[in-house]
Amino acid sequence: MKIIKTVLIIALFLVALALGAQNQEVVAFNYLIAKGEFHLSTLLGVVFVSGFILAWLIFGSMHLKSKLVIRRLNKDLNKFKKQSGETLPAEKA
Repeated sequence: MKIIKTVLIIALFLVALALGAQNQEVVAFNYLIAKGEFHLSTLLGVVFVSGFILAWLIFGSMHLKSKLVIRRLNKDLNKFKKQSGETLPAEKA
């Protein structure tokens, strides 16, 4: 499954590169505080990479938060099991 994800990400980057190579026109881009003239390929690349990084940051923080919650809940569960006198799975072996 991990190989499929890696191949898919590489394929998306290759598609972005192919689109960028075919679009060399200069376009006017209006952003909030100014206006700039950019090659369409550069603009596509910057927007694609920034979106990719933003998605990694958002979902990475969500993943980290869920891992921390799981760790805390496992500690609470082990503490409860020790208080109630049950043996932990690691102690059975």
